[in-house]
Amino acid sequence: MSGSAEVRNNEPSQLTLQVALRDDARFANFYPGVNQQVRDALQGQWTTAGEPFIYLWGATGSGVSHLLQAACHYAEGIGHQSMYLPLTELKDIGPGMLEGVDQLPLVAIDDLQEVMGDAEWEEALFHLYNRIRDRQSHLLIGASAPPSQAGGKLPDLVSRLSWGITYQVETLSDEEKVQALILRARQRGFDLLDDVAVFIMNRGPRDMAGLCQILDQLDQASLKEKRKLTIPFVKSELGW
Repeated sequence: MSGSAEVRNNEPSQLTLQVALRDDARFANFYPGVNQQVRDALQGQWTTAGEPFIYLWGATGSGVSHLLQAACHYAEGIGHQSMYLPLTELKDIGPGMLEGVDQLPLVAIDDLQEVMGDAEWEEALFHLYNRIRDRQSHLLIGASAPPSQAGGKLPDLVSRLSWGITYQVETLSDEEKVQALILRARQRGFDLLDDVAVFIMNRGPRDMAGLCQILDQLDQASLKEKRKLTIPFVKSELGW
């Protein structure tokens, strides 16, 4: 049920949310760098000592969305249904979409900043926290700022956001980005030489999401043309 669930709102009709998880957003191809503790906490959420409420925040491209989706994949892999709700895509549906999602063992809400400051959304999130606690389910929140700076106006919700553990997902250094590209290539089934990875990192976008998109593009092009991923090939393919 990953990425989809039947949700009841205030109207008689039923709304089915279909948000597909990226298949490549998994723990196996997430290079943690200084974020090892964050990844461990997400995987450990299902142990007896695990924390059911985890709040992640970080700059765009730091990997918050990747980690939330990876946590959903991981939960599904050990038999727990989950739902990933990126509010950037879903906020226009309205807060009624949150009704019923607490029935799932794991709910992962991304892009919290998109709805903070909206009274209806904040009240709905406040009640969702309480329902998830009562059901002893699990909740992950992804945002661009820590709970106290997320823009919430409802004091009780701000308090709920601080339940559990809060982690800042740190942006990787340039050296770590190179290692992340090499890991991603390995997960895709090919070897990426260090000098090629450094070249892509130096010439490409600064965020990992953009770098990974370029790597995927280059991988497909190299397969199509049956050529190795070298610096000359990268220059030719991308016009660098």
